[in-house]
Amino acid sequence: MDEKNLTTEQVLSRLPGPLLAWYRASARDLPWRHTADPYRIWVSEIMLQQTRVAAVLGYYARFLEAFPTVEDLAAAPEDRLMKLWEGLGYYSRARNLQKSARIVAERGAFPDTYQGLLALPGVGEYTAGAIASAAFGLREAAVDGNVLRCAARLTDCRDDVAAPGTKRAVRERLRAVMPEAEADVRIFNQAVMELGATVCVPNGPPKCEACPAGDFCLGRLRGTAESLPVKTAKKARRTEEKTVFLLLRKGAVALRRRPDSGLLAGLWEFPNVEGTLDEAAAAETVRAWGLEPRAWRKKLTAKHIFTHVEWHMTGYALEAAGEGPGEFTWADGAGLTSRAVPSAFARYYQEARRLLEEER
Repeated sequence: MDEKNLTTEQVLSRLPGPLLAWYRASARDLPWRHTADPYRIWVSEIMLQQTRVAAVLGYYARFLEAFPTVEDLAAAPEDRLMKLWEGLGYYSRARNLQKSARIVAERGAFPDTYQGLLALPGVGEYTAGAIASAAFGLREAAVDGNVLRCAARLTDCRDDVAAPGTKRAVRERLRAVMPEAEADVRIFNQAVMELGATVCVPNGPPKCEACPAGDFCLGRLRGTAESLPVKTAKKARRTEEKTVFLLLRKGAVALRRRPDSGLLAGLWEFPNVEGTLDEAAAAETVRAWGLEPRAWRKKLTAKHIFTHVEWHMTGYALEAAGEGPGEFTWADGAGLTSRAVPSAFARYYQEARRLLEEER
């Protein structure tokens, strides 16, 4: 069809048929696509927030083995939950999962409306739409970055996809063209997301030759697909310098809890201070904790990137004598392994395990 005769509404209204046929023939085989259980779908959607599918697969299987029902998750000790989540990042997701699980367990069932799902902790508009459609067959659109990119290219839309109004408009338009049959509704959102993840890809040219919408995609027909979507630049991440201490004493290493709010809330960390300290200043910090440096073992550097901040870390592994402050917990190898230490400290976690192994 001549692109001059296509409107945005016509483009989107033509999408469901070829998209669903393509999805049924070509979609990746993922475990959460073989269930209508709202619990399993919900767990997958929370895990997939800002996280790649490949990274989620193993966590998803282990999580459901440990907590096969929402009641099991509601009753789980927080330390066990956080240990299972260790390395997946964005740890507030795990806490919100458990808060929601307790709400669902208390009421006896998952909410089966979009608004009811939206009221659960950690569930936003996208996640509510994804669960509502896949678990309950409700005609609710789920709009994430993949979907926004597909919609912008399909309709040759130059609106800023980072603007809330653009997301609302795309959600309304996709909801209007969603199929009527429940079986189709359950996979429609997944199909659009799959298209964005595997064909209408970010950070490179879209694979238009493999796209089920290629015949009527305005971005392809007009040659604008590679320049879309339009998105305002993100603010540069700020950098924070830190000095991390692996304090070894009697076959154990010092750990402490992070505060109950903020970044990596409530997780375990190696003691650290702001700034980059040389060995002399590091020794003074150790003494200020009521410990005496005995033998300096190693200096390590590492970097970790969060969404809005980068940590540039200098670390010292050293043997120390004394008790240290009350906030310190001295963990042997088993104690270290059993606690949830975020991946921001992965370099130091690995070194601590190695050093504790040496002392056995």
